[in-house]
Formats: sequence, structure tokens, C-alpha cells
Amino acid sequence: MKQVTPDTELSLSFENQRAIVSPWGASLRRYLLIDGGGRETDILWGYSGGKGKRGGQGDVLIPFPGRVSDGRYTFEGQSLQLECNDKEGPNAIHGFVRSLPWRVLEAHSNKVTFDIRLDADTYAARGYPFSLVVWVTYELGASGLTCSFTMMNVGQQAAPVGAGFHPYFTVGTSLIDEAEVQIPGTAYLEFNERLVPTGAILSVTGTPWDYRQFRAIGRQRFNHCYVQLERDAKGTATASLQHSAGGRVIDITMDHTFSAVVVYTGDAIAGTPRAALAIEPMTCASDAFNHPDWGLKRLVPGESFSGRYRVRHRSI
Repeated sequence: MKQVTPDTELSLSFENQRAIVSPWGASLRRYLLIDGGGRETDILWGYSGGKGKRGGQGDVLIPFPGRVSDGRYTFEGQSLQLECNDKEGPNAIHGFVRSLPWRVLEAHSNKVTFDIRLDADTYAARGYPFSLVVWVTYELGASGLTCSFTMMNVGQQAAPVGAGFHPYFTVGTSLIDEAEVQIPGTAYLEFNERLVPTGAILSVTGTPWDYRQFRAIGRQRFNHCYVQLERDAKGTATASLQHSAGGRVIDITMDHTFSAVVVYTGDAIAGTPRAALAIEPMTCASDAFNHPDWGLKRLVPGESFSGRYRVRHRSI
């Protein structure tokens, strides 16, 4: 493959499904359906070309999703300082890999795997003195779009890791206000004015943030990290977006490795606010580097950590 740039893109297809992905950040840029007449139905609020991205569309969030307060954390007795790259305040946000070129390890018509290596020698100065190899796979099939990840510790010491993904979804409405959402979280993190957790976990019961059953989004301003997810007998948690009038539903199913989901209405996105709803599967909650019991994975040398989520469109 030629040199990877922010504009490098690959197309996947399976029956009436299409996906556009890029080795730049291992990003998911579009997911759509095409009917017999060639009409496209977007499942994601997507983009094309590196300059087209807004609000973190389709980003991979590794080795930490969400914010790390002030970029500071302690792990195994080490006090470490990450780069503070958050436009909302002096925090670190969403890891390192979303703005790096990945390698195309394997590519087929309906499936692609990207990989990247993070070396302690390179990232120690940025507050992450750990070595990882990361794989991300996108696959289209009869059950929809599946995104899976694996992280392996290839270093000499244990490493703190988390994974997250940042897709935005649309059910064909001009504003997300017109849609309804179902969120499996029974609790959410209290955030301060800098959008980092205070440490408190609040029950959704009896609050405006209880969306365990479908409710209209309306003018609700989501920027919430939901935890303590309701699961089925297989350990799967499902968030769903629907437009009853249009007869469309999107289900985002997350396996047992995902312990949190961030929901964001995109109010701060310049030019196109509230165009879609971000439903972000995360293996740990925001600021888990400072709250390890919120799902942070301690990965020992030679150990791997894997998970997957799936997106399925259906009619009602």
C-alpha cells in the first residue's frame, strides 16, 4: 500500500452494506445501506477525507477512552503526566492512536484488519511508558458491522489499558432531537465543569437521565458516561437509536468487555450541532486511569485483551 495519509480510505462491501474505513487512526468513516435503485441510507454520520472529520467521528480511543483529569495518573507506584490535549480543559483525552497511521495487516472485500505498535521508548515522554501492539478489525456480514479489537502487552512491565470507539449514528432525521434512544446504563458518572468525573456514581432511577426504555431525545443535552450496564444472559449490553415515524432502528451491541458507554448529542460541534448521536462503547469509564475499579485493565507482559461491538440496522 502507498504511504498512509489522512485521506487514505478503503471500501468494504457485503450484500447491500458498504463501509468506508481508513488506516489513518483505524477510523470508521462511513457505514451505509444501498437499495436496488442505488439509494444510500446512512447508518453513521460519516465523512470523507481527513479534513472532513468533525467531533471525533469514527475515532479509535486507545489506550484510554474519555478524559484523564489534568492528564495525571499513578500506576504501579509511578506518577505520570500525559499530554493535555482536551479543548474543554486541561485534560488528556482519547488516547494516542486516532491521529497515527496504522498498517493494513489483512484486507478482503468485506473485512480489514489494521495494526499499530506503541513503544515505551517513544511514549514515555508523553506519560505512557508502556509497549503495546493493537489490532482493530472491521467486518461486514449478515449480522451487520462488527468492530473488534485486541491489545497485547509486548513490554517488560504491566500496563494500564482501555479501549473505546466514537461512532455517531443517524436514523435519517435532520436533528437527533426527533429520534428516540434506549441506553442500558443504570448509573452515570457525575462530571464537573471540565467534563471530568468528580468520583460520584449516580443512579439514573428517578432522574431525567433514565433511558433504559426508549424515550425521545428532544432537547436533552447528552455528554454522559453511563456505567453498570444492563445485560442479557450472554453478557451483552445493547444501546439503540430509533425513529418511530421513519420505521428505523439501529442496535449497538457490546460484549462483556465493554463496561461503559458515553452518549453525546454533539452540541459543541461547530457547523452541524446535534446532527447525530454519538454512542461510544468503552471498556472502562472516563478517567479510569485514576479510578481503576471503573473497568481499567491491568495488562501484564505477554497478555492480550480483546472485545467487540456490533452495529445492526433493522426496520420496525
